[in-house]
Amino acid sequence: MTTPLKRIALEDVLVKHGLILESEKDQLLQEAQSAQKSLHALLLEKGAVAEPLMAQALADQYDLPWNPLEDYRVDSSFYETIPVEWMHRYPFVPMSQDNGSLTIAIANPQDVRAIDELELLLGCELNLVVSTTTAINEALADSEGNKQVLSRIQAELDPVLVKEDDKGEEVLSVEQITKDQSPVVKLVNTIILSALQKQASDIHIEATEQSMEVKYRIDGVLYPAMEPLSHSLHSSFISRLKIMSELDIAERRVPQDGRFKLRVDKRTVDFRVSILPSVFGEAVVIRILDKQNIASGVQGLRLDVLGYDSEDLRRFRRAITRPYGMVLVTGPTGSGKTTTLYGALNEVHTVEDKIITIEDPVEYQLKGIVQIPVNEKKGLTFARGLRSILRHDPDKIMVGEIRDVETAQIAIQSALTGHLVFTTVHANNAFDVISRFVNMGIEPYNFVASLSCILAQRLVRTLCPICKIPVEVSPQLCDESGLEYEKVKHHVFYESKGCHECHGLGFRGRKAITEFLDMTDSMKEMVLGGKTSAEMRAAALAQGMTTLRQAAIQKVFQGETTLKEINRVTPVEEDE
Repeated sequence: MTTPLKRIALEDVLVKHGLILESEKDQLLQEAQSAQKSLHALLLEKGAVAEPLMAQALADQYDLPWNPLEDYRVDSSFYETIPVEWMHRYPFVPMSQDNGSLTIAIANPQDVRAIDELELLLGCELNLVVSTTTAINEALADSEGNKQVLSRIQAELDPVLVKEDDKGEEVLSVEQITKDQSPVVKLVNTIILSALQKQASDIHIEATEQSMEVKYRIDGVLYPAMEPLSHSLHSSFISRLKIMSELDIAERRVPQDGRFKLRVDKRTVDFRVSILPSVFGEAVVIRILDKQNIASGVQGLRLDVLGYDSEDLRRFRRAITRPYGMVLVTGPTGSGKTTTLYGALNEVHTVEDKIITIEDPVEYQLKGIVQIPVNEKKGLTFARGLRSILRHDPDKIMVGEIRDVETAQIAIQSALTGHLVFTTVHANNAFDVISRFVNMGIEPYNFVASLSCILAQRLVRTLCPICKIPVEVSPQLCDESGLEYEKVKHHVFYESKGCHECHGLGFRGRKAITEFLDMTDSMKEMVLGGKTSAEMRAAALAQGMTTLRQAAIQKVFQGETTLKEINRVTPVEEDE
């Protein structure tokens, strides 16, 4: 038997380590016995002993080495000889192999039966190292980005297609994915699983003359997901996606839009599919909406973690605490507008207020807020939903997007009648929003009277803190960025080379850059007076407004991003 003989009782080891008192030892043993649990399981469940300290005590009890497995990655060669399913089932992490014996990290050396079973399965002698269950699971998760793991974990994490009936309820499809599934089904599943693991927001499938290319959009930028695939796979690949999305397989000449759901690893993920005919075959974009993963990070979301300039944040918070008016957030698709609005709702939400939102779709789900999804097929548009919302006596309303005159008029009227309205609109900057509404045919007086503020924003990728290094900036890059080389050459700039933590991309996560326009009395007078955007911009700058470009430059000087990244997101200003 691999497991060493027990030296002293666990309770005595815990007393020795000062984790429990001698006086409470007998009571804890009795409690564990009555609960039919081991002492260490009981103490972990109660939170009486931290997991790392308990693991160290178990290692001491069995005279085994202890390893916290910090930033540990499993050698990819182990995946060729040991099924990943075994690593998760027992669970353990293979560490090294020498002279026919295998060293593994486990969490519970007391489980003699499991260790003996594992020894028989692996067919070799095991040397044990103790770690925590959390550390083992993290080490396995962080090591699963390669192709060997994706193919092996397929059997365990096979996506199950979920469809909706007429009532909108989830019903498990009869299409259960089995081991004799076709190679195309396996390929689609593998691409989707890999995208989820890398936290991609979109999957792009593009056909060329000779191949089919698969790309992931991660933090707003496209990256190749794999080597180009044979063009012969393209037709069957697209057909599989159409079947999943309940689209017309025979139709290849007109655009089609659909959606499907997959249940992956005990959570349901939504996918929106858009198909366009192109010269060499249909192109597909799959938008991934992992609501449960997103919601876990949104429940406690606060505006101060989004990366705003401190002054813009102070002024925006002042605007969202007003009793009525319209708060407009603007920017292109994928610029974080919805995240900002939910951060704002989180900050102003109290039990005394009724908050109702109408969105297309409801991407985040928050407690205590009534959320309505737009359903245009059934006739529920933004405008119709907004009218109904007003009959429910809300204090604060969020409209996912203003797309037409009717929605704009109702939202403005709501703000004028004592409601605080949060909404978004697509425009390049804060001043373009005003022109957009005026060109819609909205009466300028009503619009200006209802408007509290406009927040324009973009997202810039932030450098990976693990692999970022200081670099010297070149005169050419400064010139392209609108900066004077002589003024900034002594400043420290940073770039990242790419590492395992950031999947070799050099960036991890994104932060917002903002342009906040407070609709002061003087600014309202300028709008009503028909002043140009340039005149209003000059006045706002004189009042202390920070432009998107200025906010981006500030992020570079703080070492959070690069000049190339901000040049990708914001244009160079003439007066820089």
